[in-house]
Amino acid sequence: MKIVDVLLSEGTTGFYFDDQKAIKMGAKQDGFAYVGEPVTEGFKGIRVKGESVSVQLILEDGQVAVGDCAAVQYSGAGGRDPLFIAKNFIPFIVRNLNPMLIGTDVREFRKNAEHFDHLIVEGKRLHTAIRYGISQALLDATAKTHHKTMAEVIQKEYGVTGKIGRVDIFTQSGDDRYIAADKMIIKEAEVLPHALINNVEKKLGIKGELLLDYVTWLRDRVLHLRKHDTYTPIFHIDVYGTIGIIFNQDIVKQAEYIRTLEVAASPFKLRIEGPMDVDDRERQIKALKEITAYMDANNIQVEIVADEWCNTLQDVKDFADAKAGHMLQIKTPDLGGVNNVAEAIIYCKEKGVGAYCGGTCNETNISAECTTQIGMACGAVQVLAKPGMGVDEGYMIVNNVMNRVVALANRKK
Repeated sequence: MKIVDVLLSEGTTGFYFDDQKAIKMGAKQDGFAYVGEPVTEGFKGIRVKGESVSVQLILEDGQVAVGDCAAVQYSGAGGRDPLFIAKNFIPFIVRNLNPMLIGTDVREFRKNAEHFDHLIVEGKRLHTAIRYGISQALLDATAKTHHKTMAEVIQKEYGVTGKIGRVDIFTQSGDDRYIAADKMIIKEAEVLPHALINNVEKKLGIKGELLLDYVTWLRDRVLHLRKHDTYTPIFHIDVYGTIGIIFNQDIVKQAEYIRTLEVAASPFKLRIEGPMDVDDRERQIKALKEITAYMDANNIQVEIVADEWCNTLQDVKDFADAKAGHMLQIKTPDLGGVNNVAEAIIYCKEKGVGAYCGGTCNETNISAECTTQIGMACGAVQVLAKPGMGVDEGYMIVNNVMNRVVALANRKK
């Protein structure tokens, strides 16, 4: 089965691009927008609409395979590729990639994805968003060729065995962490609420008191709203390095503060994502390795989740090798080709580290459905409900694709 044509169209994502550097420099919010001048190249405002490029591969038999090129909310920051503006990249794809795609045999996914993932054009690799979208479309094409789900293709080509089943869904709240938590509890999300604790004064507290109060409230809210005692969600809170800030990156002080959060969360299990950010990849690996080891040795039953500086497939491998975290977020758009997502999950499992098939609020339904299937196929511990920050929409997309894939897998048995 070969590709006979490629169609590209501009799209929007489920959230926005934010100039992280400008925000860190003190940009103030005005309603949902930000006031001030952007500082990161490509931004025309501090918060701008999220954009995507939809790739449609027309196959010989008339079937259409789809993938969406998309990038993370904080594009252009932390060594990431520049802002992904659709109108700027569509001509590049048409000129350089369409001729390569047309005529490609799509009976196998892995070799095609790896080819485009490592391709050098005009002296450099393709933008991560382009690799992300094209590889999704190639996976969909292989699945359609063999009349299988994308999850089944991944298992076959990567030698993964085991049942294709549901995995935990992690819902994210954004700043609306109270109303959003209610939505998550009513929907009985397995993991919640993300909470966006990215500011010391307003969200964490200069002594960590605000987060402690929130965890206590969250525990009480679950106990109050849940319909039965068997609903025991995991609390997963992203603190964006703020715990490290208030304790001057002291490992012991951070860990002992996290112990107080564990007590507040009881009887529910707690995960803390990104306790510190030391602004350097190697130092970040060392710091997370140390806090993980300390917590294990001192019976602090909280899982540390790595995020910042763990961006590429090689980063995931290096963090996993060092045991720098009990769980690693595999931030799917940052890895480029979705073939890397599969490899990252498999590698984490081999190393005994939890694999969180994550991503960004700034994706699309297409990319969410694809990476959810990869997470299911490879046995991730959890997948992110995406796109968006509204809870309901992302949860619906991810939950429903899981159930559809499971139903198909059971039918074939």
